[in-house]
Amino acid sequence: MFGTFGVMEMVILFLIVLVIFGAKKLPQLGRGMGEGIRNFKTGLKDDKPEIEESTEAK
Repeated sequence: MFGTFGVMEMVILFLIVLVIFGAKKLPQLGRGMGEGIRNFKTGLKDDKPEIEESTEAK
């Protein structure tokens, strides 16, 4: 429907984000997104033993 997401589209997207947030906010934005992803992955790993225990109890 939309086609492929190539290099040119990524450059345009980066420029739009740069204009919206500014050059000074980009490192903070990237750091915040990285921490969010890391916390999400940690949360998934922490829940895995609980899920396995509940399926074994049945």
